[in-house]
Amino acid sequence: MRVTMSWSSALKRLLAVCFFTHLSVSCVESYSCENRECFNGRCLSNPRTCESSKGCFYLEQDFKTPSESATDLRFHERGCSKDECTELAFSATLGCHRTFRYDLQCCYTEQCNKEPKRGETSLHSESQPSLQPNGVECPACFSDNSTCNLVTLKCTGAETKCVEVTGRAVTENLPPHVIRGMGCATKSACDLKNITVGKNLRINTVCSNGSPPLRSVSSVLAALFLVKALL
Repeated sequence: MRVTMSWSSALKRLLAVCFFTHLSVSCVESYSCENRECFNGRCLSNPRTCESSKGCFYLEQDFKTPSESATDLRFHERGCSKDECTELAFSATLGCHRTFRYDLQCCYTEQCNKEPKRGETSLHSESQPSLQPNGVECPACFSDNSTCNLVTLKCTGAETKCVEVTGRAVTENLPPHVIRGMGCATKSACDLKNITVGKNLRINTVCSNGSPPLRSVSSVLAALFLVKALL
C-alpha cells in the first residue's frame, strides 16, 4: 500500500514539473526585429522584420586605412539573433595604421534595433578610436600573404594591449584568403575565437601586454647623476 502511494505521489510531482516547464517555454516572449544590411551607406531596398525570442542585434563594423581611403569599408547590419545575443565591442590598429572598429549591441523589445544605443553602455564608448597617445608601444604589421614586416606602433586611447590577429576567409569557387596582423587593441579584443568580421572572415586573436616607450640615453644618464648626488 505504501509503495503504491509513493509511486502515485511521485507521478503527480513529475506531471506537475512537466506541466509548468511546458508552460514556461510556451510563454517565452516573441517580438519583431528590424532586419537590414548596409554596405558603405547603401542598404538593401527591401528591408523586412524577423521574429525573435533571443534578442535583436545592431552591428557596426568599420575598416579604415588612412593611406588608402578608397578601400575603407563600413558594414551596418540589423536582425534577429540566431543564438543568445552577446554584446561585444572592440577596436584595433594594425600595421600601416589600419583601424578596425566592431560594435555588436543587443536589445529585447519590439523593433528596438532600428538605431544603435549611444552612450548607454561602456562597450560602445570603448569601441571609439582616440588619437591620444597612451604610452604603450606594440609591434605592428598587416599582410594578406606570407610576409608581415614588423614596425613599432605607438598605441592611442583605450588600445593598451598588443594583439596578434589571424584570419581566414573561405569563398565559394575561390582559394581561401588568409590574413595576419599585429598592433594595438582594446582589452575586449583579446582572446577572440572564431569571430566573424566583415562578411565571411573568421578571426582569432591573442594579446600581450604592451611595452612602454624606451627612455632616451640622456634621460637615463641624468637620473644616474641625480642618484649619485643624493648618496
